Amino acid sequence: MNTSAPPGREKYQLVLAMAARHAPLPTAVVHPCDATSLSGSVEAHRLGLINATLVAPEARLRKLAMESGSEIEGLTIVGSAHSHDSAAKGVALVRSGRAEALMKGSLHTEELMGAVVGHDSGLRTERRISHCFIMDVIDRPAPLIVTDAAVNISPTLAEKADIVHNAIDVAHAIGLDRPLIAILSATEEVTPAIPSTIEAAALCKMADRGQIVGGILDGPLALDNAIDPAAAAMKHIVSAVAGHANVLVVPNLEAGNMLAKSVSFLAGAESAGIVMGARVPIILTSRADSVVTRLASCAVAVLVAAWRRRSTAG
Repeated sequence: MNTSAPPGREKYQLVLAMAARHAPLPTAVVHPCDATSLSGSVEAHRLGLINATLVAPEARLRKLAMESGSEIEGLTIVGSAHSHDSAAKGVALVRSGRAEALMKGSLHTEELMGAVVGHDSGLRTERRISHCFIMDVIDRPAPLIVTDAAVNISPTLAEKADIVHNAIDVAHAIGLDRPLIAILSATEEVTPAIPSTIEAAALCKMADRGQIVGGILDGPLALDNAIDPAAAAMKHIVSAVAGHANVLVVPNLEAGNMLAKSVSFLAGAESAGIVMGARVPIILTSRADSVVTRLASCAVAVLVAAWRRRSTAG
């Protein structure tokens, strides 16, 4: 399998190489009804990252494949009536054991997630669902995980604890055994005027008491003293996390979305995306994603699924 990432994307290359050691992940690709989402899923299938089942209106899918040059012969197709039906049937494939992951096609994220969180027929667990960006930032030694920038708008303290747990699971899956987790705010000082600083301090105390395990937490931290050792030293912040964080937990969706897009568009980072907290990993892609980003998102899902199997077996 050749899953080479472009020069300067060594961290994604490592993730792709790790995923290549595993069998293709049975994946329901939900409504791949534009050329970008169809070609991305077909390429991931061709490279052996996923074993794709395409869930879409079959006549429309075959017409698109012919027009776009995507080779879908040999792939399993589950016909659907429309995008909502595609989402429901994709979730049903997981519930029946025929798929171990979901991949978003050209439908709206809300349609897919609506089927995922359905009370009677969805894929809920006891944990809050949240999104992680896994970012390949040039000149940083390890992938940078940003959460949550896509699902939870204004998470509560309890929901933030689940967001941290989900990020720790992703970090473990991609080989970060003891992730350094920065709980971000606008300042490193705990102040009642900024509620996110209070919640950051509470999350760190929860980690001290064993309510959050698997990583090292510190916060509140401003972005500069979370990722830059010189900025942390200037503020006299002494911790294992300050200046070296590889997980950034943001106060709310707006902050996270702006942070992730700033890193992508101003610093040239690639950003794979995955949703955690459901029964299976969910690969979220957008029309603007590059080929390497789509493949990296699939690779992360492969690693998450493999990590879950090991954890369950252990």
